[in-house]
Amino acid sequence: MPRRGSGYAAERRAWWWYRLRGWRILGANVWAGGNELDLIVRRGRTLRFVEVKEKNGSRFGDPLEMVNAEKQRRLRRAAAAWLGGRPELAGLAVGFDVIAVRDGRVRRIPQAF
Repeated sequence: MPRRGSGYAAERRAWWWYRLRGWRILGANVWAGGNELDLIVRRGRTLRFVEVKEKNGSRFGDPLEMVNAEKQRRLRRAAAAWLGGRPELAGLAVGFDVIAVRDGRVRRIPQAF
């Protein structure tokens, strides 16, 4: 589970959100390909790389706006690097989720990009 940092509470909420729904946590705050993957989760034949974003209030925009094209490119590169060392996972359905935490509420956007 994530240990500290500005996004600790949001990442912890996301961690529990997935655990309570039967997902197995394969990694949290994993560095691969020069970038960080907030969560790596698996349920059955489905593998998700999860980006967690939090915003309190609406003054600075929506948390989903923070996952722009450049962030997506970095996440894809990190995921490819992480998967490159795990050939046993090659047959899984891979995707990218975004967890948006707004005012303490968790919203999952499956297959966000």
